[in-house]
This record gives sequence, C-alpha cells and structure tokens, in this order.
Amino acid sequence: MTENSPSLSAEQGRSAVLAFALLRGAVAAGLGLGSIAVLVMALWISSPTPDSSPGGALHAAAGLWLLAHGAELIRADTLSGVPAPVGLVPLLLTVVPVWLVHRAARDALVPDEGRPALSEVGAFVMVVGGYLLVGAAVAGYGWDGPLSVHAPSLLFPSAVVVAGAAAAGVWTAAGRPVGPLPSWAPVSLHEALAHSRFRERAGTVCRSAAAGVTVLLGGGALLVAVALVWHAQPAQQSFVQLSGTWAGRVAVLLLALVLVPNAAVWGAAYGLGPGFALGTASTVTPLAFSGRPALPGFPLLAAVPAEGPGTALNWSALVVPVAAGVTIAWFTVRRAAPPHAAREEVWSLRETALAAALAAVGCGAGMAVLATVAGGPLGTRALAEFGPVWWFTGAAALVWTALIGVPGALVLRALRLGERGGGAWWRVGAAPVTAEGEEAAYGAEASGVAAPGKTAEAESVSESGEASPDSSGGGRRWWRRSGRRGGDEAAGPVPGDECAPPAGSPESAPVAASLAVGAVSAPASPAARTPAPDEGFAPYDFLPTGPWHERTARPEEAGPSGTEDPSS
Repeated sequence: MTENSPSLSAEQGRSAVLAFALLRGAVAAGLGLGSIAVLVMALWISSPTPDSSPGGALHAAAGLWLLAHGAELIRADTLSGVPAPVGLVPLLLTVVPVWLVHRAARDALVPDEGRPALSEVGAFVMVVGGYLLVGAAVAGYGWDGPLSVHAPSLLFPSAVVVAGAAAAGVWTAAGRPVGPLPSWAPVSLHEALAHSRFRERAGTVCRSAAAGVTVLLGGGALLVAVALVWHAQPAQQSFVQLSGTWAGRVAVLLLALVLVPNAAVWGAAYGLGPGFALGTASTVTPLAFSGRPALPGFPLLAAVPAEGPGTALNWSALVVPVAAGVTIAWFTVRRAAPPHAAREEVWSLRETALAAALAAVGCGAGMAVLATVAGGPLGTRALAEFGPVWWFTGAAALVWTALIGVPGALVLRALRLGERGGGAWWRVGAAPVTAEGEEAAYGAEASGVAAPGKTAEAESVSESGEASPDSSGGGRRWWRRSGRRGGDEAAGPVPGDECAPPAGSPESAPVAASLAVGAVSAPASPAARTPAPDEGFAPYDFLPTGPWHERTARPEEAGPSGTEDPSS
C-alpha cells in the first residue's frame, strides 16, 4: 500500500510535515489536560457529597492544568468576597506538561520515510503554536469558572515554560550541539568556544553546579522528612481534620505529594539561612521563628519549627550548604586533577579556583530560579507572600558554595598532587615516588603485568640473594640447575657453565634478584634481552653452552679440511 499510495510534491510534503508538527503540539497539550481531568473527575465521582456539578469539576481540572504551567489563578468564591490569587505552583505537577512538550518537539524532527525533513526552527514554531492554541482554548473555557486565569500570566511564565521545553527538545534532537555563537558575540568568545579545553571546563562547571543544587534539594527534603517525623502528631491531626471521607483524604494526600518538591526547596532555603515567609508578618529561619504566621491547616506546614529563637537542633540545618560546597569542590577536582593524569594535564590553581567559583554562581542562579517557582501568593492580605525570597536564597547559595567550594577545591587538588608525589601528610615515612617510577607502575597496571619491585616474588628475595622457598612455591624452582648432585642446593654450578657465578659470591645477589623479577615480567624489546657486561646475566643465561659451536670454532674439530664449500 505504501508503494501504491500517491506521491506528494515537495511543497505538499513540506505542508504535511508542518501540519503533523502542529498536531504533535496539540496532542501533547491534550494528553496533559486529559490526565489531570481524569484524575479530578475520578475524585469528584468518588466523593459522597460533591458540592459542584460535572462542569465545575472540569473547570477545576482546566485551572489546575493552567496552574501547572505557572499561570496565576483567581479564586472568586472566598469568605470575604474579595477574589484571591493562587500563585503557588505544584512543581511535581509541572513535570507532566514540560515532559510532553519536550517529547513532542524532539519527535517532530525525526524524519518520516518518504517525507521531507523538518527544519529545527519550523519544528519549534509549529509544536509551540499547536500547544498554545490548546492552552488559549482552555483559558477561554475556564474564564467564567470558579478558578479563572490571570491574563498576563499566560504570556509569562506559561508561554515561556512551553517555549523553553520545546527548545530543549529541539536541541536534544539535534545532538545537543554547543554553538555556533551569534555574529555579534566577541571574537575572543568564538575562539574560546572552538577549543576543546573551553568546552571541557564549561561542562565541568555545569556538572558541579548541578551537583550542588541536587545536594541542596536533597538536604532540604531530608530536613522536611525529619521535621515531619518530629511533628508527627500535629501533621496527622491536620490531615484528619481537612476531610472526613476517604475520597477527600486521598485528594489531600495527592496534593501533598505534588507539593513535595516545593517543600524540598523551602527546606533548602531554610538550611541556607534566609528561610521562608509564612505570610507578610512571619519569617522562619534557623536562628528564629519570628512574627505572626498565617498557617492554613495542611500536613506539610505542620513540619515548621516551633516559634521563638532557634536551638542547636535548628542550627544543625546549616550542614546542608556545607555539604553542597564540598560537593562542588569534589566535582571540580575530579576533572581538574584526575587520579592518573600527567602533571601537565592538571589544571592550574587559577583554573581550578575559577571553575569552582563559576559553579557556585551556577548553583546560586539555580536556587534563585527554584525559589521563584516554589513560592507564590495564596491570598491578598496575610498570605500575599508565601515561600522563600528568590534573591535572598540565590545570594545565600552563592556565598555558601563559593566560601566552601573554592578553598575546598584547592585543598583537594593539593592533596591529590601530594599523594601522587609521595609527599602527602598522612604518608609519614613513605618513600617518595619519582615520576619515572609512577609512570612505570601505572603502565604495568594498565597492561595487566605486575610492576617490578611490587610483586611477591621480588619482595621474597632476601638480602643474601636467596629467594624465600614459601613465597614462590614450586614455580620458582625452574631456574635451579638440574646438574646439582643429589638436590644439594649448596653445591656449586655444573662444570662447563661459565655463566653461573659461584655460590656465595657478591654476584649471586643481583642474579637472584634478576631471576625473581624476570619470572613475572617479560623484556619489552630485543635490546632489553641483551645483558650488559656489568649486569651479570639475564634469566635465560642458565641455558647450557654446548660444544656444538665450539667444535665449529676449533679447526681440529671442524671436519676434514677442503671437503666442504666455505659458503655452505
């Protein structure tokens, strides 16, 4: 059927590809909206006393879908009658639409057989356009519902989030290239980007910053978990009081789960020092819990510390930024001074410090962005400020990680270089390792052959030049001449063996040592197999020097003269 299908012209094929990309964006938006709508409708059906119609449940689903993109909602039915904004975005709910639009933009660039390939700009524009068309329709549907959308928030941050996820998908489909830079960029930046060292250092900075942010979020989540266990009874009471039916409690549990990433960011801000706001008149920090908090009944909010000055237990939260700074230092030194790199490949002090400082800047910027999206208003008066302050949290993350990460990276670099050179402070009394010895040992380990001087056979050689009998077993007896009468190892060499030194002579010690080393390491080249006159003999010098060549060298034993051709 594929062969018999009518072929499209180039222009028609391009139009079809653009239409499919537009459809991909619309389908991605529909999948996210449908998943939230199914969940809301299931909770509404399972509720024993629903206080709204199916239309109200669908309006709530539309509002939640827009809230997942960062849009600010307006709640009309309040006790005071004044519409209240809802700007606290559940971060776990945001993962679904971001992943869907990212996948749609990535798959749009996969060429179909028999159709022209779509350009990167075309894929980005069509996928984003199809997604935003569905978003505009959903915003129009929920305009007169209980949760209407604030119109300016549809452009920022909602449209920006969609465009960023689509751009990331296009970049992934293109192979994640770096550059080219725009023409107006400085020439020095173009030249730096062309060098592989610049890309390596930029990758190190990004990985170190991401590791620092991850440690901060993990530490914040750990602080929240410990606080919930510490305040288990208040958290349980708030969970039970919010709803008396199992359907309502399931809804509360799902809401708490989608807010877990927000709680991790709040915990990280608490560990950094700035803390977070619980209303316009209350701030929670490790030093003190001041003001009059506006706390709605919710299980996660039951984990906040008690009011008043902080104790030593609260101050222990400062371990989180310390761990983030150490992590940045460790990830930086992993590339700045690898374990088996040559000394000329190790970064300088200036490069190491600059990489750690830039990673601290990236960590601070990441925490500022996360603090911005993790908080938001929940009302017009006391709850107008709810969550961490973005600029304060980002500045604290920058200061902590820079003050710990930069010196820590320099110290770790010095320790690695000292350990490599044998001068580390914990190796007191150890013999210094030279560069030649280090390269020989590393080459032997890489090739799977034991390095000379490090094998059990070499260590078993005593000062007298004899090998320990129990260190080599029976495998070391091959070098002992079978001509020793009666197995007497004290007997001298067999007559005619000019190569073997007499027993007990000073030459016997280097001979035994060379034999012990030669048993485990083969010579690298023919030149290495030829012993120097002053080096004794190699491990194979025990071979008998038979008279076959001596007879040919002696005229009386060479055979009848004149009967053989000299050239034969």
